[in-house]
Order: sequence, then structure tokens, then C-alpha cells
Amino acid sequence: MTTKQIRIIGGGIAGCEAAWQAAQLGCAVVLFEMKPTKFSPAHSSKDLAELVCSNSLRSNAATSAVGLLKEEMRLSGSLLIRIADETAVPAGQALAVNRDDFAARVTDIISAHPLIEIIHEEQVELPRNTEIPTILATGPLTSSDMAEALAQLTGRERLAFYDAIAPIVSYESLNMDIIYSKSRWQDGPGDYLNCPFTKEQYLAFIDALGKGGTVPLKEFEEEKYFEGCLPIEVMRARGEDTLRYGPMKPVGLRDPKTGQDPYAAVQLRMENREGSTYNLVGFQTKLTYPEQERIFRMIPGMENADFVRLGSIHRNTFVCAPELLLATLQLKDAPEIYLAGQLSGVEGYVESMAMGMLAGQNAARSLLGRTVVPPPPQTALGALIGHLTQTDPKSFQPSNVNFGLFPAWQEKVPKKLRGEKRLEISMAALKEWHKSLF
Repeated sequence: MTTKQIRIIGGGIAGCEAAWQAAQLGCAVVLFEMKPTKFSPAHSSKDLAELVCSNSLRSNAATSAVGLLKEEMRLSGSLLIRIADETAVPAGQALAVNRDDFAARVTDIISAHPLIEIIHEEQVELPRNTEIPTILATGPLTSSDMAEALAQLTGRERLAFYDAIAPIVSYESLNMDIIYSKSRWQDGPGDYLNCPFTKEQYLAFIDALGKGGTVPLKEFEEEKYFEGCLPIEVMRARGEDTLRYGPMKPVGLRDPKTGQDPYAAVQLRMENREGSTYNLVGFQTKLTYPEQERIFRMIPGMENADFVRLGSIHRNTFVCAPELLLATLQLKDAPEIYLAGQLSGVEGYVESMAMGMLAGQNAARSLLGRTVVPPPPQTALGALIGHLTQTDPKSFQPSNVNFGLFPAWQEKVPKKLRGEKRLEISMAALKEWHKSLF
């Protein structure tokens, strides 16, 4: 008997998760990835599942929305979350990975799967009306040709916003006489390095930031940012204290060397297991490279910083999901095509992996004649699907998973207990959902 086949376009985190899920269910997968023949402006590694913006998958606490999503994915057989756990580096309560080890391990496992064939060539068209389902997982940096093909198929112009990348510095270039190790609210050394500011240093820094030269947008680009990942200079423009209540918040970061609370602080998070490089938390930027080096070296302890990678900005492409997608992640008017990852209208690494997981499972189950049931809304997986399919199209924007996407409480639950209650409800609903799939 001929093995049923699925086509996947894009070898990023969503495409790899989709490929694994479909193959594990018994479908043959042809995975198209344009690297290393062609690279997007933000990619440089030949490996699959390259992490570009950050090495953090955010909170690992199951009582947080994203932590709950990860736990649901672990229980649902996610390959990439499993590999993230295996390649984790210290990051407090967050799950952060050594991005090189992560991508290399994903590449090895996907390449070795007997039902997955990888073809390294760019795809610029969407196959239509075939018996072979296609999962489009080309990500936020979808090429202009493929984006145009998707726009022609849907009959609507694609939407775009801009996501910025934070710089990375080498540990040996940091002045540890000034910088100290501490996680927020925890006693003793922590997983983050902290650069403390006096008021005078902070005011000088934000003044330079406000005057810094930035990379201009291209003529066809519209300045439209995702609120959860604003460039640092855009935040500064909103007011003198905006950064002190955002990524430079000093609360819970008392300097053990002085015994005083800093006026503001920049946190650095370990980028690899060896601790040789750190990224500037929340410092995504569109400053020019020379301006980044000049201004960010004003951060206390970073006067001689060696920048392993400077920040940049790139276009993110996504569809208006409520108008176009079914709860199975199929296009309403072209059900042989599934969308996965950020292209579907979610934001964030974990959310992209989750949509890849669901797209791979749904496409394979449908092809094999098995039950296809969207996850229940009480789960983080279901809450994301609800956001994609039930939001008012006029106000739709990509979103990270958050408890605001979940169903309203049917009873009064104290705020401090809501995370535990969400976890309890989700685990029960997830268990019943898994039963319905068999």
C-alpha cells in the first residue's frame, strides 16, 4: 500500500514540528527548505529550525500561559519542546536554549526520520487542487514571491508588521566590577547579569537613544510593530520613564555591591550553555549598527562590549486568520492548504511550534481518515486557535498566548490562584481531547 504523502514548505520551527508530527502518524513527508541555497535577511545557519530573535522560550512555569502551552505540547508529543528541554541553558524560571545545539539536534532528528525527505530548494508557488495536502510554514520572513502567491490565493493583501532582534555581547568583554548576577526578587546570585544605572546615567542613556540614528523603512514598508516586541527606541519615544517600567525595570534587582536599588537596570541573559555570550533582554532595535555600538556601550559595565551580533529589524508576514482559517488551520477556500507558525497569526517561538504541531497532526489525521478535533478552548492550544478564528477581523493582530485568550471564569477565583486553576482545568480538558482523537 502506498504511503500517504504530505508536502511542507519551510524548515523552520513550525515546519519541522509539523513534519515530525505527520511522519510519526505514518505519513510520508516532503519538506522543502530553501537554505542553504538561499538565505533570508535574518538567517545565517544552514541548519533547520534556526532561532533568530532570541534564545528564550519564555516562562517554564506551568501556571503561566506560555508555560502551560509548553506543558500541553510535552503531553501531546512535541519534538521541538523536547529538544528545547534537552538543550536548555540556565535562565531562571524561563526555558532558554543553546540555539546552535537546538538547531543541530532538530536537523539531525528530522534528517534521520525514514518518512521525511528534505529537498533544499525555494518554493515560490502554492500547489492547488491536488490530493497531496500542503502545509505552508515559511514563517515571518516569507519571501515576496511566496507571499504574493498566498495573497493571490486568498484574494486579500497580506498584512505585515516589524519584529526587531536584540544584540548579543561576549561575556569576557563585560565589566563585572560593575555588573552583578541576580534574578529578580531572588536572594544571592541568579541566572541574569544586571547593569545598574544611576538617574544621571539613565537620563544620558535615553537622551542618546532618542537621538540615535535608525535604519529607514523601505518605501513599501509600513511602520506597524507588535506591542510585545517593540524596538527599544520606539519605547523610549513614549516617555522618559517608559523603559524604567519596561525592559529596564529595576524592581527586585538590588545591587549586592552597594546595597542600593538601581534607578534602572539592563538585564543580560545567557545565550549558550558555556556562558560565553549574553543577549540584552528586551533590547530589540532598529538603530544602525554604528549607533548601537556607540549607545549601548553607555550601559554601565558595557563600556568595552564586544558585540557578537548586533540588532536588526525585519518584516513579519501573517494572514488575517479570522477571515481565512478554519479551526483545523486549513484555508477556508483552499482546504488542501494548511498554515503553520507565525504566518497563521500567532507570535512567538512556542506558539509557532504549537501551530506546527497542530497543522502536522491535523493534515495527517485528515489524510488517513482519522478523527480531526480542534483542541478545547480551556487549553492554551485551544485558546490560540480561538484567537485565530474568533477574533473580530477588523481588530486582529498576532498574539502570544495569554490568559486573556481563555474562556471567561464561570466562578470567582482569587487572582493568586488563577494560574493553578487554569492548569487544573487545562490538564483535564487536554486528557479528554487526547481520548477523542483515538
